Amino acid sequence: MPNRTAEAAPTRSAIFEEHRRFLWGLSYRMTGSGADADDVVQETFVRALVTPPARTEEPWRPWLTKVALNLSRDVLRRRTRDGYTGPWLPAPALTARFEEEEHAPNARYDRFESVTFAFLLALEALGTRERAVLLLRDVFDYSVREAAELLEMTEGNVKVTHHRARRALDAYDRSRPTPGAAERSGEALQRFLGALAMKDGAALEAMLASGARAIGDGGGEFLAQRRVVVRKDRVARLFLGITRHPNVVRAELVLVNGTVAVVVDRAPVPRRVAPRTLLACDVDDEGLITSIYSILTTAKLASITI
Repeated sequence: MPNRTAEAAPTRSAIFEEHRRFLWGLSYRMTGSGADADDVVQETFVRALVTPPARTEEPWRPWLTKVALNLSRDVLRRRTRDGYTGPWLPAPALTARFEEEEHAPNARYDRFESVTFAFLLALEALGTRERAVLLLRDVFDYSVREAAELLEMTEGNVKVTHHRARRALDAYDRSRPTPGAAERSGEALQRFLGALAMKDGAALEAMLASGARAIGDGGGEFLAQRRVVVRKDRVARLFLGITRHPNVVRAELVLVNGTVAVVVDRAPVPRRVAPRTLLACDVDDEGLITSIYSILTTAKLASITI
């Protein structure tokens, strides 16, 4: 008698490989966390093994996508319920993870823009259902009908929810990055760090837009500003203050979330001072820095190797 379990295993393995990249990209955009995306994808395939769809002869992707979306929404609800110490930033993910994603030519936001820190932060203004609808419609180019089926909504509700989500992203859309922004931001970040190394406050301010903001994510693990710092003179003073703990042993450029960032390692460091920080920034059309992101938490930087 043939061993049906042994025969089915390669099929499930092939399904896993075929859909893993897509499900990870969707889950990462939903949660803003590579570790959470890993967990969602793993749990999705566990459920596929334990309680597979009733009609396995039909395409697997819709069923897997629905499960991954529901699990991602659960992650977001837990984060809201449990709270977060200080400003929250997405966990950085290497740009290479998105380079081989399927391209949706008619999408409103392309695969790289939709993983930038600015875009993922803008998504935080949305509820879990709004977030799912916007990603399906504007990043992955799903139709209204397809989104409705995946989210178990009526097509009318999808349209209303989509309109509400787009309206919540109005501020982001007004300042969307223009072509070449990633290159300009990497260059600006390196100049900023050079001026910081020289402790040149005037040069730092000259590189910042008047309403520049600094967002630091220490997650309660390390010392970091508890609120977003706004205004170029305040941002410059903040970073000059950080130079009180130099001890930089390494600074390396990395490509994360579609842009150039810098990973700075320090040793030794005082208690509660982060030994590693990832810095990235956004710039305007004139090349002035509008936002500086500092990620310090150990868990969020675990996947960034240099």
